[in-house]
Amino acid sequence: MAKLTTREKLLTAGLETLHKRGFNATGVQDITDAAKVPKGSFYNHFESKDALGVEVVGRYAAMGAARRQALVDGSGPPLARLRAHFKGLNQLGPATGFSRGCLLGNFSTELATQSPAIRAAVEAAFDDWTRVIAQVIAEAQEAGDVPRDLPADTLAGFLLNAWEGAVMRSRVEKGPAALDAFLAVTFNKILT
Repeated sequence: MAKLTTREKLLTAGLETLHKRGFNATGVQDITDAAKVPKGSFYNHFESKDALGVEVVGRYAAMGAARRQALVDGSGPPLARLRAHFKGLNQLGPATGFSRGCLLGNFSTELATQSPAIRAAVEAAFDDWTRVIAQVIAEAQEAGDVPRDLPADTLAGFLLNAWEGAVMRSRVEKGPAALDAFLAVTFNKILT
């Protein structure tokens, strides 16, 4: 196994720490302590905490893109793949005691007016995710499984927004009810 570079340690620790604690509640010292590197080394690799934040969003988005590969390339009907995608995401909540949520949603509510660079990175990640969902919804529309009265990209944006809201609510309630309701309404009412 290859030894991690200092930069890689900082990115890995940054993703974990920022996701767990939030951007504003985490200092550079917290990140370097988690990475087990000297604080001074941070600025050899990142111009600022915002610069790290942009790269953390990119890393998180890449992890999500890998998870979405089955959504696009998987076998089975498109709606079944879409349901499996969201059902899999919903399992992440209980694994963390509903304490973390989605990093993209967290950063969007915490940093949208504070950091233009992070806001742009989050927006790009949401746009990519929406495009993938829209592609699968369009497949379902072509198969006749989803009505065509709304464009696939409109439905995809709505679903992602609704899911992000359900994730926030699940954090407040410390339980799966909002996520379960999202699945039930989406696949029993919206996409039928």
